[in-house]
Amino acid sequence: MKSEFRGRMNVGVAILILILASVAPLSIHAIARAKSFVYFGTYPHHGSKGIYVSTFDSTSGHISSPKLAVETSAPSFLAINSSHLFLYAVNETNRFNDQPTGAVSAFAVDSTTGRLKFLNEVPSRGAGPAFITLDRTEHFALVANYDGGSIAVFRLSPDGKIGESTAYVAHRGGSVNRDRQEAPHAHAVAVPPDNHFAIVADLGLDELLEYPFDASGGTLGQPRIVRSRPGDGPRHLIFSANGKFVYVVNELSSTVTVYSYDSRDAALAPLQELSSLPAGYTGTASTAGEIVLHPSGKFLYASNRGEDKDSIAVFDVDTRKGTLALVENVSTQGRTPRSFAIDPSGKWMLVANQDSNAIFVFSIGEKTGRLTASGQSIQINSPAMVDFISPAGEK
Repeated sequence: MKSEFRGRMNVGVAILILILASVAPLSIHAIARAKSFVYFGTYPHHGSKGIYVSTFDSTSGHISSPKLAVETSAPSFLAINSSHLFLYAVNETNRFNDQPTGAVSAFAVDSTTGRLKFLNEVPSRGAGPAFITLDRTEHFALVANYDGGSIAVFRLSPDGKIGESTAYVAHRGGSVNRDRQEAPHAHAVAVPPDNHFAIVADLGLDELLEYPFDASGGTLGQPRIVRSRPGDGPRHLIFSANGKFVYVVNELSSTVTVYSYDSRDAALAPLQELSSLPAGYTGTASTAGEIVLHPSGKFLYASNRGEDKDSIAVFDVDTRKGTLALVENVSTQGRTPRSFAIDPSGKWMLVANQDSNAIFVFSIGEKTGRLTASGQSIQINSPAMVDFISPAGEK
């Protein structure tokens, strides 16, 4: 009887071990997927030294204390390639190697620690580079020089290093705001899914410039010009998930403009422009900062920077028409939300409050897109950019 019981017990234990063995790897994998590296570009104020990195847990919304990933000068905007092997940064300065230009830097990512290894640095070919993105093949980096009002394209080597410049265009002119639009100020570049064009938002010109882009050589053709409303100051722009619409955040008017996009000839047609500020807002002057589309494509977010209204505007997206409806404005819990990003799970938003030297974490409503302050935050001096590396090699 005892031997029979022991036999049954041994069989039960064996079955339990098999079950645990099959479940445990999944649990470990799930835990691993919940962790992401998040990088912060900064300005060299209040003691900031370069690019910082934290670990973010998408299950709990917990963010670790930041560590210096690499020391580099004024890395105000970042771009990470899809394999997560390399990170690129603009160095937003006006002098580099005794030349009147900023710089662009390349780094290798340590997938274990998140630390960055310096690869090389080249002149950005214009003063005050403020934006960098990669083309869809990731063979080229496109840089917007704000102070210089120019666009430069650089070849990227398989080892991650930045190579020669393959294209350069300097803009000319200005617009109606004499303080901010006295000259061209190229502020961002967006590349459509087909990789055939590079669309540049120039804040100083009140223009979107659509450059034909040749991905075989990294060259730019003659642009088609789409004019914004005078004084809007287009700053950043993004494509919808299906590539049929373009969303532009206008810094000077604190508005968002929706354009339809025809991939056959890159024709942009305005569909809608609406304020990112609360209805009836009468406070001090406010400027828009960043624009981000939720991974689901159902919600759009834009930041407002003002002395009495630092907020994130939440928009509902009509995915069929591309149009927007303002849902709410949420306080960022700090001052000057220059940048923000959504984690790979789509559950959380990290907001960089530049003048509060802090990153605040918000949860995102799954069905509504609404934001709720989680109470989590970390201190980073002069944060200017937030970018995630997802755990499973997907961005």
